[in-house]
Amino acid sequence: MLLNPENTLFVRNTSPVLLLADAPIHDALPVLNAPDGVAPGCEGWSIVPRLTLCVVDGPGEHGLVVPTLAAPVVNTSTGEATPGAMTDWCTDAERTGGALVLSVPRLPTTLDWHHLLTSGTANGGFMPALI
Repeated sequence: MLLNPENTLFVRNTSPVLLLADAPIHDALPVLNAPDGVAPGCEGWSIVPRLTLCVVDGPGEHGLVVPTLAAPVVNTSTGEATPGAMTDWCTDAERTGGALVLSVPRLPTTLDWHHLLTSGTANGGFMPALI
């Protein structure tokens, strides 16, 4: 399943984050509840971060592909979307061994991590990278 890059937000944070909006895999992912700020792993799921495509692969037939060249990348230290930062996001995901993948009904206008991790509206968790 191909997901429009406009329905994604790649975030450079302490650990890289991929936000998915209106994703067809939303209900297949576990509901996220991480009040301590540490997201659990997504058993059976993995991510393949690449400059041109990002693959989120799950158990069975669940998964999606995001064309990443046009996808927005935000750096939380500057708060700015930086063109061409996908290379850095992929490097971050490889360095940390994966990424936090969160599926939400729609992309938030502001990144409120506490709300995303505890409100019960986000599904997902940490997915190991297949490099």
